[in-house]
Amino acid sequence: MYNALAKHGGMSLTMKCRGDLWIDDHHTAEDSALALGTAFKKALGEVRGIKRYGTGHAPLDEALSRAVIDISGRPFCVTELGLKREKIGDLSTEMIPHVFHSFAMAAGVTLHVDVLRGENDHHRAESAFKALALAIRQAIERTGGDDVPSTKGVL
Repeated sequence: MYNALAKHGGMSLTMKCRGDLWIDDHHTAEDSALALGTAFKKALGEVRGIKRYGTGHAPLDEALSRAVIDISGRPFCVTELGLKREKIGDLSTEMIPHVFHSFAMAAGVTLHVDVLRGENDHHRAESAFKALALAIRQAIERTGGDDVPSTKGVL
């Protein structure tokens, strides 16, 4: 899923993670998302000259997802993924919303991710990550200016 996020978000990403998977996948999923969010925030630096808001829609076969991001400095996350299976591969599906939440908290962004339709949980999850990637790509697009994208002048 992180590969899809990086590829479709136009990002270069290398992650190495070693977790306590003999217990469960919670800490590994959470900590990798926190690290990714922290790296994202650091890479953005001072938020100037970007669009700030982004939306993305991504299909994967029968699944369709929508993601909306606000690079606001106000971390918040809402997800409606409708996952039914217990696991996708070795990942507990309950961790997928937690990954989005952890990323949003660490990155300091407001994030809404919804799966609009789909039957296959893998397709639903992957389309959600791809939709987020497209939203991020749009939000970080340069505007050509150097202004802070806020009516208050600060984020």
